[in-house]
Amino acid sequence: MKTIKNYLTATLSLIILLSCSEDEPKKTKLTPYEFKNPTNFPVLQIPADNPFTVEGIELGKMLYYDKILDKDSSRACANCHFQNLSFSSDATVLPHVNLAWNDAFLWNGKVQGTVEEIMLFEVDEFFQTKLERLNNHETYKKDFKTVFGVDQITSNEVAKALSQFIRTLVSSNSKYDKFLEGKATLTEAETRGRDLFYSEKGDCFHCHSEPLFSDNDFHNTGIDFTFSHEGLAEITGNSNDFGKFKTPTLRNIELTAPYFHDGSAATLEAVLDKYNAGLSLYPTVDPLIRPLGLSTQDKQDLIAFMKSLTDSTFLTNPAFASPF
Repeated sequence: MKTIKNYLTATLSLIILLSCSEDEPKKTKLTPYEFKNPTNFPVLQIPADNPFTVEGIELGKMLYYDKILDKDSSRACANCHFQNLSFSSDATVLPHVNLAWNDAFLWNGKVQGTVEEIMLFEVDEFFQTKLERLNNHETYKKDFKTVFGVDQITSNEVAKALSQFIRTLVSSNSKYDKFLEGKATLTEAETRGRDLFYSEKGDCFHCHSEPLFSDNDFHNTGIDFTFSHEGLAEITGNSNDFGKFKTPTLRNIELTAPYFHDGSAATLEAVLDKYNAGLSLYPTVDPLIRPLGLSTQDKQDLIAFMKSLTDSTFLTNPAFASPF
């Protein structure tokens, strides 16, 4: 009798357990995204609370191209960051290239930390996103539930989705990258330009170091000394940071004119002319800044090398294009 009673109790418990399991919503299984780290790049550190997923990247791409992100729906990220221009557009817009390896953002370093932190700034301060619109949008509400398991979309989830997409914007397949892999040959001009780039005469490599061709630091290059261009000092309040601006990447540099934080150089030739002549000296100007004494041939060779950093596959990759 006791055995029958135990059997009935166990059976009833199993029925209750199965019933509860059927009532619980099934969690959507996400597709892991296999990130291929460029061989000559540092190993990418991906936050444990925001791993790559195919669905998350696609959601981030949709948001990147959707004006719903803006408080009055007048602009999207892609309105200032054009793929064919290396996800840039003018001097005020630093290219969205290899940001996954950056820890300081914007010309004056206003945001420092992770990609999620700069994207959170974009959502809350730049776009001032109206979250109720996303929460009332049937597709986004469903997609955020799938990717992040949330019933209520917040700025944090929006920033995480954008970050997943931003981290895929990797430019590492230029002619120069292929040369390093033994798959391409530099021209004589490109070779001379490379030698100059890494010489004390050209002196480019101290700030534009491989593989990102930026040291992700801030320097006063003597371009502008009006107090409307405080640079990093505007953020730190330190007078020693006056006029210091972030070193831009030279990857795809031929496509991101005009140059310098103020757009004061329309061409690469104009950039080299400024450095060659010697820029304004001021107490906070970087000690590396000095007249270069480059010949016309030297300048042509340096430009040839810089153009070898153009990555045509990055500019045309359909994975980065608008989903709409």
